[in-house]
Amino acid sequence: MTKSQNVLITGVSTGIGYELVKIFVEKGYNVFGSVRKQADADRLSGELGEHFHPMIFDLTDFEAIENAAKWLEGEIGSEGLGCLVNNAGIAVGGPFVDLKIEDFRQQFEVNVFGLIKVTQAFLPLLGARENHSTAPGKIMQISSVSGRMGMPFVSPYVGSKHAVEGITESLRKELLVFGIDVVLIEPGPIKTPIWKKSMDPLFDKFKNSLYLPIMKKSHEKFMGPSIENALSAEKAAEIIFKEFEKKRSSTRKVIIAQKFKNWTLPRLLPTRIVDKFLGKALGLLK
Repeated sequence: MTKSQNVLITGVSTGIGYELVKIFVEKGYNVFGSVRKQADADRLSGELGEHFHPMIFDLTDFEAIENAAKWLEGEIGSEGLGCLVNNAGIAVGGPFVDLKIEDFRQQFEVNVFGLIKVTQAFLPLLGARENHSTAPGKIMQISSVSGRMGMPFVSPYVGSKHAVEGITESLRKELLVFGIDVVLIEPGPIKTPIWKKSMDPLFDKFKNSLYLPIMKKSHEKFMGPSIENALSAEKAAEIIFKEFEKKRSSTRKVIIAQKFKNWTLPRLLPTRIVDKFLGKALGLLK
C-alpha cells in the first residue's frame, strides 16, 4: 500500500510546529496546520506556499475540531493522512498552593482533552477504519521530559504531560490492530515562545505569594539558563522529522541539550537525592 503524503500538525503559528511545517513542505509533503487566528493562517500561507493549508480551530472548541475533520475528509478523502503531529499546547505555572482550580482546568482542557479530541476526530483518516486505501499513518505526540520528571512551579503543565504519556501508552497498544504507530516525543527546554508567553507574567501574578523569592531564584538558577542553552525549535523539528521517517520509530524520543547532565544523571540518582539538591539550591530546604 502507498504511504499518504498528507500530514496534519496542530499549533503551527510558532515554535516547533512552525519549523516542522517548513521541513515537511520542503520534503514534498502536503501539510495541513492548525492555527487559532485568521491572521496567522494568512501569514503562514504566504510564507509556506501552496503545499501548506491552514485550518482554523482551537483545541478547546470540540465542534470546530469535528468540522475540521469533516472538511479534511472532503479534501483528501481516500488519500488519508500519513501523520498526525499533536503539537499544540500551553504551559500554566505557579505555586501549587496559590493556583486556582481553573488554572489546572485550562491546562488540561488544551493539553489533554484537546489532544484527545483531535486524535479521535482524525483517526479514521490515519487508517482506523475498514478498507482504508493507503498505508496506516503515524501519530506523534509532542509531550515533554516533564511527562516523566517534574520540576517545581509548573505542576499543571507537568500533570498534563504525565496524562498525555499515560494515554499514549494505552493508545499505542490499542492501535496495533490498525497498524497505526504512536510515538511520544519528549523535548526538554526548547527555545520557543511558549515559555515567554506563560512564564513572564508569573512574578506579577503571584507577587503576594510566599513562594515569590523562591520562584525568582528558580528562574535565575535553572529556568533562565536552561532556556538560554536549549536546543532551537529548528533543531528539535529536524530530530522529530527524522523520527517520523523511520520505518520503526522509537516509542519515546527524548530531545534535550546536554542529555547526560540534564536527563540521564537525574534519572540515575535516587529521587530523594535529586529533591534534596533542588530543595537546597532553591531555598526550599535550609
